[in-house]
Amino acid sequence: MVQIIAGEKGEGKTKKLISMANESAEKANGSVVYIDDDSRHIYDLNHAIRFVEVKEFPLANYRELIGFIYGILSQNNDIEKIFIDGLFNIIEKLNSEDIIKLVVKFKTIGEKYNIDFVATANTLPTELPKEIANVII
Repeated sequence: MVQIIAGEKGEGKTKKLISMANESAEKANGSVVYIDDDSRHIYDLNHAIRFVEVKEFPLANYRELIGFIYGILSQNNDIEKIFIDGLFNIIEKLNSEDIIKLVVKFKTIGEKYNIDFVATANTLPTELPKEIANVII
């Protein structure tokens, strides 16, 4: 499953993502990962969640994010859910075509490794490509 929580800054996307991550951690048999561009919310998350701050690892495009995720998966094979807070903050360049490719890659990885992806994006849902409308919440 892939979900993108879209909305303008200040609409509560991060709060919703943290709530979803904490709820998942309580129910998960495996690991839950939370990727963020800074550590502001580390103490809001359940202690069982693996927090990954990407500030030290600048990601130029969606391919680098996928490589980063594969690196995380290579270290832990029981990951059930990956939460990504702020796609447009984490990836320096992300256009409409890249967003579509990223969602497709998330779906492929999710199906292969049985992982759910949930991400936030600081943009209106109507500004995201219509090809991914089925994953926007």
